[in-house]
Amino acid sequence: QYKFRDLTIEELKNVSKTYPNFTFSMNTYTFKDGSQKDLLNFSGTVPVKYGNSYNIPIHLWILDSHPFAPPICFLKPTVNMGILVGKHVDAHGRIYLPYLQNWSHPKSTVVGLIKEMIAKFEEELPLYSLSSSEAARQSELLSYIAKITAGDADTKSKSNIGGGKKEGCLNKITVVGAGDLGIACVLAIAAKGAADKVVLLDLSEGAAKGGTMDLEIFALPNVEISKDFSASADSKVVVVTVNSLGNAQTYLDVIQSNVDLFRGIIPAISHYSQNTVLLVASHPVEVMTYVSWKLSAFPKSRVIGVGANLDTKRFQYILRNLLKAEVLAEDAWIIGEQGEDKVPSWTSCNLVANQTEAMAARNSREKVANRAMEVLKGKGQRSWSVGLSVADLTDSILKDKRKVHSVSTLAKGCCNINSEVFLSLPCILGTNGVIEMVKLEEDPLVQEKLQSSAGSIHDLQQQLKL
Repeated sequence: QYKFRDLTIEELKNVSKTYPNFTFSMNTYTFKDGSQKDLLNFSGTVPVKYGNSYNIPIHLWILDSHPFAPPICFLKPTVNMGILVGKHVDAHGRIYLPYLQNWSHPKSTVVGLIKEMIAKFEEELPLYSLSSSEAARQSELLSYIAKITAGDADTKSKSNIGGGKKEGCLNKITVVGAGDLGIACVLAIAAKGAADKVVLLDLSEGAAKGGTMDLEIFALPNVEISKDFSASADSKVVVVTVNSLGNAQTYLDVIQSNVDLFRGIIPAISHYSQNTVLLVASHPVEVMTYVSWKLSAFPKSRVIGVGANLDTKRFQYILRNLLKAEVLAEDAWIIGEQGEDKVPSWTSCNLVANQTEAMAARNSREKVANRAMEVLKGKGQRSWSVGLSVADLTDSILKDKRKVHSVSTLAKGCCNINSEVFLSLPCILGTNGVIEMVKLEEDPLVQEKLQSSAGSIHDLQQQLKL
């Protein structure tokens, strides 16, 4: 079952060597959505000094995508211990730590996690002694927790929500990242009304702040904010908006920092939503879509980037409404790389048969296209505008609209591109992502530009450490 069996075994050996009191077993774990999986797990005590010395009992579950996804961690109090809910522990004993949120193989290890756990517990003790009456109530709670974590979940957790569809059948979207772009995506998706539930996965450290806090205050219907990857389970679409805010000096360092960030996110997301469509909005979108495809091991059809969808919509609008070129707008697309190297193209040729007239018509089209591109240059991509574009794409996917969008997709085989790079191309989208790539009009100049973009992106990817 374990995808990286040797790495997992080696790490558990290190745990056993450092903490010989731990006992290991294979048991059934029940996730929030009621699904179950047999997972390696271990329990034992860790030494904590808080005035006196205490042995704090813990229970860790190792996901089958380990070491690329962090363990699921619980306290395991005895009947005479109560849980002190705090910033690192919830009422059910689930443990939340910065180390878990920033998990990234190979620098993150279970031994390192336990060391941070001890350090945080020494700042804020997670357990206290119960009176006899409290111990009786605690016994009931422990029984419930045991059922959840040992594969015998309370039937209520598997019952239909509102008497209707099960949670796993909902049109659920998860947005990863609670920065301005992530929040803009949540608001736009909620406003679009296509999703039954939107989860904002906030991976930042500490308490909610800024826009996330405002979302909590005003409590939008069907919007959930969580720091737990399991909250994303069974999402139909997962939108990735995170970007590393490290102190990288070069452009390559910035991208590598993003890759390192994705190593701790994409495998965990893929684990909880194995049939999702990954929609990448992080920068640079072509490279990060490629990275997501590699880390998720999903088929290429289910990993796409937001690409030039926004630019295309704007381009078509300018042609149709500002330049009054309705016929040209119908088949017009912006393709290739996001940014300065984007290229206008068409999916069909509306030119007349006569060669002289055809040349004149082509020249006229190019003039109009150049004017439209000049107008397009003045339009920046703000968070709210990208959020609207993301909502447009998720709407097409969830509703299986089979509309054509210019999105980042694997371009190998198109326009004589032989490398594994992602470029924006017009694609028909449905519930399983890309259904079909739409054939572009053959234009040597466009193909040359796409091949140039593919070459520079491929060279950049070769320098990254995945």
